Amino acid sequence: MWKKFLKFLPVLLITGCTTVTTFTRLTPQEQPRNAKNQYLVETTLTSEQQSLRWDSIQCSVVVSGKVIPMTRVSQLNNRWEGYVPVPADQTSVTYRFMFDYKYNNFGTAPRSDTKISPAYTLKIVD
Repeated sequence: MWKKFLKFLPVLLITGCTTVTTFTRLTPQEQPRNAKNQYLVETTLTSEQQSLRWDSIQCSVVVSGKVIPMTRVSQLNNRWEGYVPVPADQTSVTYRFMFDYKYNNFGTAPRSDTKISPAYTLKIVD
């Protein structure tokens, strides 16, 4: 019996360590143009990674190579918001959410990691 179990142990270890991380964009795909040219974007992060240190998460939005810090929404552990600049002469912008965080690691100090969302497009309508 043990020989059968040991044959599948590597598969169990690999699948036991995989985690699902989901980004949810809460921002509409279109927003009306405003005078400040700043547009609110919001996201949530869900993860099955039990070693994730939720208090260490720093969320940013990346626009045109610029990293803009986002603010954690009070009372919610997994939701952030921030403003994306869109120049007055542009009708859309592409952005990504970036999550920097720490996770517990067996036998060592917590380690750092980064997750980046898929690219999203925000259309500005006049």
